[in-house]
Amino acid sequence: MAVDDLREELHEDAAAPAVAAIVHDGHSDVDALLDTFARAQRAAGREVRGLLMTHRERGAGCQDDLVLTDIASGDEYLVSQRLGTDSRACKADPQGFARASRVLRDAAQGRPDLVVCNRFGSLEAENGGFVAELLTLLERGIPVLIVVAPRHLQAWQRFVGEAPQLPVEPAAWAAWLDEVLRQRARA
Repeated sequence: MAVDDLREELHEDAAAPAVAAIVHDGHSDVDALLDTFARAQRAAGREVRGLLMTHRERGAGCQDDLVLTDIASGDEYLVSQRLGTDSRACKADPQGFARASRVLRDAAQGRPDLVVCNRFGSLEAENGGFVAELLTLLERGIPVLIVVAPRHLQAWQRFVGEAPQLPVEPAAWAAWLDEVLRQRARA
């Protein structure tokens, strides 16, 4: 969807949903784009909170560590388990996600302009991970931008209902956020 079409579609709606999914098929570095986008929004004077995913290389033959970084403080949370090189099990560490969830709970206590959540992934699709924190943010009308892989889109749609699905294009994210904040200012 073109950015201008998205702007028009959002503008036609009575209220743009305060949540949008970036549909990511793994063919681009969405995490680096989100980091740049969050920095640009903060530089523009917007309060952006949440978590960004980074992959920390561990060396040849080893799985990368998955780390969530708090956008506001820079604090890092290791959210992967170190499994054997031949393991096919999910390397997500629920305890690491539980520690990182504090960032989203703290964001829900304020009124930030945007909360970025790294993923709606396997844990959330199974009603775990950041589900409780996401529900709180949504109930409070705080704008949330989240990455969703195509394999989790059905679970995402069951979770939120109708919500925009955005391409991996920062201009589309900005158009969505501008409209949501414009509507919030009018309310």
